[in-house]
Parts: sequence; structure tokens; C-alpha cells
Amino acid sequence: MPGCCAVASWVAHVNGVNPSPALRAWLTDRASLTAKLVARSERFRVQRLAQRRAVCLLDECAPLGLPQPRKVVERDVLLQCDGRAMVFAHTVVPLGATATQWPLFRSLGERSLGTTLFGDPIVARGALEYARLHAGHPLVRRACAAIDADAAASAPLFARRCLYRRKGGVLLVTELFLPPIATLRNI
Repeated sequence: MPGCCAVASWVAHVNGVNPSPALRAWLTDRASLTAKLVARSERFRVQRLAQRRAVCLLDECAPLGLPQPRKVVERDVLLQCDGRAMVFAHTVVPLGATATQWPLFRSLGERSLGTTLFGDPIVARGALEYARLHAGHPLVRRACAAIDADAAASAPLFARRCLYRRKGGVLLVTELFLPPIATLRNI
């Protein structure tokens, strides 16, 4: 597998990934993605796939302020609308983060992290970054495994990520937009 596919090239402007107009609207909207998906479905669900200690991905080091890949707590979920997976979300928090910095993170279960982040007035949201993640990227492989799809056929997947800060702690959320998102109208 080529190294270029395992590490994403993140850019500060959505034009750098050239999405369709419909997908551009999903990628660039700074409102709560969870709230938008809830409004566009009769049954919204957060399906937790994993929450564990793991070594962060190489392209996550810089935003987290780590000199090299280190252990973090990571959480992978699918955001589903009416039984269809729309978004694969991956969150990482440095292992040294405290419960004061990120209360409830370790016990979210199948509750929405977005609702927690957007409902907390002391959370500071950073700038959005964008990427096209190819089949060799670990998050594409995880997303495709979760929805039982072929990574090569599904990729590239458009993604965005954002760094959140709270009481000196950082938390990085990466969202991969799965092909069915194109069926939802983005208002």
C-alpha cells in the first residue's frame, strides 16, 4: 500500500478537495452535524463501533500537539439516518486528558458527542480542515469495514476535521462523509 494513501493531506479550504456542490454544503457547514442529521431523518442513531486506547494516526499528531504518534483514547461511531450510515466519525483525545477537560467523553456510549460539544459554552471550536481520504487510509478502511463496503470502491471519501479546546485540553473530531449522504437534502 503506498504511503501517500495512508496519510491524508489536510487543507484549510474546501476548494482544495474539489467536492460536488451538494457535498461542499455538508463539508463547510459549521452548525452541528448531529442536529442537521436529526432534522433530516425520522430515526437518528449514533452507533458506537469502538472506544479504546490506541496509537493516534500519523496525520493526527500535529493538531494534537504531539511530536510523534502516541497513545490516545479514540472513539469511532457511525451516524445513521433511518437505518443508513451517513457519516463515520472518529474522535481522539490525548491519553493525559482529564475528566475536567472532557467530562462524559469516556462514558458517551451511543450518545452524540456533537450534542455535548455544541451544548457546552466553554468549548472553543477551531477551523475546519478538509481531505479526500483514499482506500489506503486507516479511517477509510475502518469506515468501510463498519458498513461492509469495499474500501477501494468507496474511496476516496471526503472528510473534514476540527480541533476543539476546553480547559486546556484538546479533542480532534474527524468526520468521513459516506456516499449515502448525497441522498439527504442539505438545507
